[in-house]
Amino acid sequence: MSEERRQSTSPPLSAPRAGGELSANLTSIRDTFSSRHHSLDFAYSHAQYLRNRVLAVGLIFVLLSPLWALVDVVMLPRELLGTTLAGRAFLMAGLVGTLLLAKFSREKIGRIRLSASLLLVLPAAFYAMVLMLLPPGEAERLAGYAFIPFLLVAALSIFPLTIVESLAAGIVMLWLLVYAQTVDGSWFTPAGLEGLWLLTSLLVVSLTANHFQLSLLMRVYRQATHDPLTGLFNRGALKLHLDKLQAWRREEHSGGQLPDCAVLMMDIDHFKRINDSHGHSVGDTVLTEFARVLASQTRAEDCVARYGGEEFVILLVNADIHRAHDVAERIRQAVEQHHFPDHNHQRVPVTTSVGVARIGDDETAEEALERADAALYGAKDAGRNRVMGDASLPPSALR
Repeated sequence: MSEERRQSTSPPLSAPRAGGELSANLTSIRDTFSSRHHSLDFAYSHAQYLRNRVLAVGLIFVLLSPLWALVDVVMLPRELLGTTLAGRAFLMAGLVGTLLLAKFSREKIGRIRLSASLLLVLPAAFYAMVLMLLPPGEAERLAGYAFIPFLLVAALSIFPLTIVESLAAGIVMLWLLVYAQTVDGSWFTPAGLEGLWLLTSLLVVSLTANHFQLSLLMRVYRQATHDPLTGLFNRGALKLHLDKLQAWRREEHSGGQLPDCAVLMMDIDHFKRINDSHGHSVGDTVLTEFARVLASQTRAEDCVARYGGEEFVILLVNADIHRAHDVAERIRQAVEQHHFPDHNHQRVPVTTSVGVARIGDDETAEEALERADAALYGAKDAGRNRVMGDASLPPSALR
């Protein structure tokens, strides 16, 4: 389950408990260790942030590479110069291709990650090629090459990579340094051990920077996309999620049948009466408990959001209209049976009305939400505490 969804299902804030800070720190480390617990929404935000860094660092590499070629002309032996310049031309082409890949991959998470990998792999592969072709005894003439592993490990701290991703790249760079030391004869010498220790220390610094950078990115993302009272997604994040969901459906199933998805819109019946009778603090408790009920009745891949006031929305992934009705009815019953406490821990009766709509293949987020909203108001007009399906979906969207 994603970290964002774990926030959604967590209980309301209460008095601090012993060990809470340690637990929060451990959770933060787990979330930055790998992308396993990241939601689809955060994965898109993370990828866009990564893309911007790839474009900036890649441009720097492209601009510096021709200047470095001039040093090769002066320093390298003639028998190696031609091959090296040809390799550098391929490196330049690869770097330019990486920049283009990142530039035109705004919605392609996999391609953005690939471009970040290429930005590190291409210079490393070029250095390894030079080392393999280098004549014996000519290692000292490689001006500016020995710092490549150090440069690439330092570059890791610029990217918001997970610890696993950075560690994997760092291990490759350590191997590259060891290989370079076997070529120049410094392996297991004081100078060689010093370089190995320096690179290892630099990798630890980069891993630490990755952790703090990704933690900060996740914290800012949550503050911008989550409702502070319930911990659910807010209205802006919901619409963004729906747009990404539509993009995912088209990308993953282009040319074929798109997976069914549905949207549920619901609100708490007579919520104003609850506020007037019990006070706004009880109303806030009802909202947080209502959010917990919704999260408990959905899967990790679904999206639960507070749309505004007492209105909530659920996006159901890979769910046809019949399953959506079943989920909506299950939620209605769960809300009706749940214990919503007042100040005296007495039960506050709460019910919900739910509107259900299938998400059309080519419609916008606003169109899907408008139809679900119309179905919700149909349920309220029919007497509340019931599920109502959408009857206005155009025939062209029904397949």
